[in-house]
Amino acid sequence: MSILWQPSPRHIEGARLTEFQRFVSGRTGLKFPDYAALHAWSIADREAFWPAVWDFCGVIASQRGERVLVDGDRMPGARFFPDAQLNFAENLLRRRDDGDAIIFQGENGIGTRLSWRELYEEVSRTAQGFRAAGIQPGDRIAALMPNIPETVVAALASAAVGAVWSSCSPDFGVQGVLDRFQQIEPKLLITCDGYFYNGKQVDIVDKLREIAGGLPSVKQILIVPFLHANTDTTLTTGGIHRARLMVDTTARFTAGEIEFAQLPFSHPLYIVFSSGTTGLPKCIVHSAGGTLLQHLKEHQLHFDVRPDDRVFWFTTLGWMMWNWLVSALASEAKILLYDGSPLYPDAKVLFDYADQERMTHMGLSAKYIQSLEKAGVKPARTHQLSALRIIGSTGSTLLPEGFDYIYRDVKKDVCLSSFSGGTDILSGFVGGSPTLPVHRGEIQGKALGMAVEIWSNAGNKVIAEKGELVCTRAFPSMPVGFWKDESGARYRAAYFEKFPGVWAHGDFAEETANGGFFIYGRSDATLNPGGVRMGTAELYRQVERFDEILESVAIGQEWDGDTRVILFVVLQDGRTLDADLIERLKNQIRTGASPRHVPAKIVQVPEVPRTRSGKITELAIRDVVHGRTVGNAEALANPLALEHFRNRPELQ
Repeated sequence: MSILWQPSPRHIEGARLTEFQRFVSGRTGLKFPDYAALHAWSIADREAFWPAVWDFCGVIASQRGERVLVDGDRMPGARFFPDAQLNFAENLLRRRDDGDAIIFQGENGIGTRLSWRELYEEVSRTAQGFRAAGIQPGDRIAALMPNIPETVVAALASAAVGAVWSSCSPDFGVQGVLDRFQQIEPKLLITCDGYFYNGKQVDIVDKLREIAGGLPSVKQILIVPFLHANTDTTLTTGGIHRARLMVDTTARFTAGEIEFAQLPFSHPLYIVFSSGTTGLPKCIVHSAGGTLLQHLKEHQLHFDVRPDDRVFWFTTLGWMMWNWLVSALASEAKILLYDGSPLYPDAKVLFDYADQERMTHMGLSAKYIQSLEKAGVKPARTHQLSALRIIGSTGSTLLPEGFDYIYRDVKKDVCLSSFSGGTDILSGFVGGSPTLPVHRGEIQGKALGMAVEIWSNAGNKVIAEKGELVCTRAFPSMPVGFWKDESGARYRAAYFEKFPGVWAHGDFAEETANGGFFIYGRSDATLNPGGVRMGTAELYRQVERFDEILESVAIGQEWDGDTRVILFVVLQDGRTLDADLIERLKNQIRTGASPRHVPAKIVQVPEVPRTRSGKITELAIRDVVHGRTVGNAEALANPLALEHFRNRPELQ
């Protein structure tokens, strides 16, 4: 694979990762000739590596304790820093000056800023309000909120008092919200009155009444007016039972020194949810210490985040990247928030934001990058992007053509850090490095501290072959467990059943000879015609070459005792799927991928269903095609799209 970007010697010398390498060499006497050597040490000596991350990144704790790792050979069961006492929010609120901490821009043109001092004071008042409402360590606080500064304040106040934070974005349907929050029985619900999207105002008050009625555990509902600035007694008296305005709860308190609850490293911080398209969403519990340490490592060492950098990721509160973005405050970076459609009023809106605020780190989903290319957006011609050093991509596989687009049409001199991990670990297994070259289509390498390998079905390590992405040693951001899974049976079944004692992530992937990675899709969505296992990303890459096709999705259909490949395509307006296009598609797939990838049927649909984080839901489509019930269509951003796949005569 060709190299698209190479860090200069000056770039490498000044990287935080290089500073860390010198730091480790100074305290251990070890020399690391390259990144691979540093990574090998990070998994071979975890009891030296993780304290080095702790010290280098400046973790604030009332005590760390002598023990670093107990039962380190157990997975699950290993415990990191079992004697430590700390508070997650204290680490994110280490600054108190008048520089910007949070910058917000909304689709409706509203923009606000919070300084570090203002952020601290707002969290102080909110934490006092939470305690006055009876919130204690371990209580759950649920949020149905847009990506605005008030949401970050509430999440940090939750962490300050030791509560467990969980969130959904306000575009979730009633059942989707209840499927998540009913399982965790929150004591407090924080919500907006509506949101803006694609030029429309979406009022959620009627939805709130249904949600409130389905959450008997909630003692109080706090409302943050976002759609209607003057939301008042309509909602907070007879409108919604147990509701009051958030500002009325916090304004009566005077900002002062925050009483940060000092709690164990493993104390629950977040409950995040799996996409839930095959049943009720899994409630995945993540620890304060594990989340903090892993995010500090990723931000500073893999994404080269420094104090006063301006870090952005396009996300909602329904995706773990929101939690990841908020953690950048711990590295004293400013976080840039955006709420609304990334394509309204046009596809350049996020790049306008990047120029306006001199964004240094820009995080995008692979799907969004694909949509920009299809729309013919060329920011390199229209924007400066002079401060932009790193573009991040995750959410689904970024195809090689997406790499080409970034370097051709966005910015040549930028580190494209594609990474893969997920909600399950609130971080990444493989990702970027500011000191390594970017090879076309490849994730740069293994994340430090993550013992990542690719295994065959027989459990053998393979290189330059497709297989299961696994992690063979425990790491701090492994989940505490699943909510109400006291025996741990569901947790073990999710990750440790395929290879006992080894985390099997469920990704079909390949490690290249130069240490990079290709992710070919979910293991359970692979195609198996004739018993040969193939990743969907290999097929999508060929389809992406056709300008007349907006997007595609492939599944395996059980047929005549075997599996046949079915390709669904969404075409540009005014285009139809004719015999010529079908033939050209098949020829491209045959020559570009393999004859086995060639679909038995190619079918046109108006749209494909996606999760709220933008991932294609091959499994839900496969269930519909086979006449099976989709476990939780509420988990989809566009559940009605499934009907386009039901009872298709072409597939009978």
